[in-house]
Amino acid sequence: MIWTMCKSMTSHHYSSRIILSIKHSAADGIENQRCGWNPAITLNHITMSISKTRQKLVDVARQLFAKNGIANTTMNDIAVASGKGRRTLYTYFKSKDDVYYAVIEGELERLSDKLDEVAAKNISPQEKIIELIYTHLSMIKETVIRNGNLRAEFFRNIWMVEKTRKNFDEDELELFRKVYAEGKADGEFDIENVDLVADITHYCIKGLEVPFIYGRLGQGLTEETSRPLVAKVVYGALGKNGIR
Repeated sequence: MIWTMCKSMTSHHYSSRIILSIKHSAADGIENQRCGWNPAITLNHITMSISKTRQKLVDVARQLFAKNGIANTTMNDIAVASGKGRRTLYTYFKSKDDVYYAVIEGELERLSDKLDEVAAKNISPQEKIIELIYTHLSMIKETVIRNGNLRAEFFRNIWMVEKTRKNFDEDELELFRKVYAEGKADGEFDIENVDLVADITHYCIKGLEVPFIYGRLGQGLTEETSRPLVAKVVYGALGKNGIR
């Protein structure tokens, strides 16, 4: 059975054959050796291939959206530019809106990864909070700028962006909770309700995104000169133990 499946790996429905074959792999040991096929390795390869194909489609779509705008980009444009074809594109995405959602998710994942890197740093909770704030704002600005014509869609369809970023917001809130809890335990922050302070921090940063993107926040100040000022405001809100 597995030998037969190995010869048909290029079939469009090979994944279902793999699942059936794995169920019977114990009884097909000899065939498995003839084929030289390892179910675990093959499944892993397929998963990676699917992930790479989807990512390729999303990357190409983002570039087309940024260059031409969403309204002027068709599913056929994405299929042609990616070199994957319409059939493959529609296997992963039912509509252009689905592709747009995936593009936003991809951009938020980039931001989330950066925030995770900051959270993992071996620095004090005080430093970490300021670093998280600046990383969030800087990455949001970079994302909007690098996406050209797509940035107008970010603001025009803000409800769609908000819907897509729900998971990101929850993850960021959790990061703030952990840092504040650590700072409270270490005596660096004089706060009573960690969850409330994390909520306030998160939503304050969201409110600063647009002014920061357009350079209306601290006009004339560099990041280097503004950091101590921002830190003073943040630490002041966190209690006397947060001010140094």
